[in-house]
Amino acid sequence: MPTDVLEVTKKSLRDPIRILVKKEELALEGIKQFYINVEREEWELDALCDLYETLTITQAILFLNTRRQVDWPTEEMHARDSTVPALHGDADQKERDVIMREFPSGSSRVLITADLLARGIDVQQRSLVINDDLPTNRENYIHRISIGGRFGGKGVAITFVTEEDKRILLDMGTFYNTACRGGNANECG
Repeated sequence: MPTDVLEVTKKSLRDPIRILVKKEELALEGIKQFYINVEREEWELDALCDLYETLTITQAILFLNTRRQVDWPTEEMHARDSTVPALHGDADQKERDVIMREFPSGSSRVLITADLLARGIDVQQRSLVINDDLPTNRENYIHRISIGGRFGGKGVAITFVTEEDKRILLDMGTFYNTACRGGNANECG
């Protein structure tokens, strides 16, 4: 488990139990994986807004790698009159509790969060996960996308990739024996 995740669990959990699972036992059944080519990282917000307008989703979770990366798209989405909560490691526990209580109620369509919290988000009926950034390690990719298929459900994972990211995504697919289809926002779903 990454060090930053361990630090957060020590601060926020009382007597946590660690469960180890072999990579062969990680199930991605029921999760369709897609990637969307974006030539430059700064175009990812436009790709997100296109998805937001194109797909008939009830709710989605958007993952980024750092708190600083979470703040920018959140501010931009607010400027475009979209209600999007942001959740990251710098949020105090009270704020996290409010967001995790309100988001499942449908108060917003997209939750923007940092990679650090991928393991701690446990919400039902979230069938779409969007990776704005590829995670910095393989384990976090699985934790992110499996949110869409939890509780026996089916889900879709969409990852925005630049040319450099494609090799990393292919490596993850080989490691976990899974595939991610390329396309554009209109082909996902």
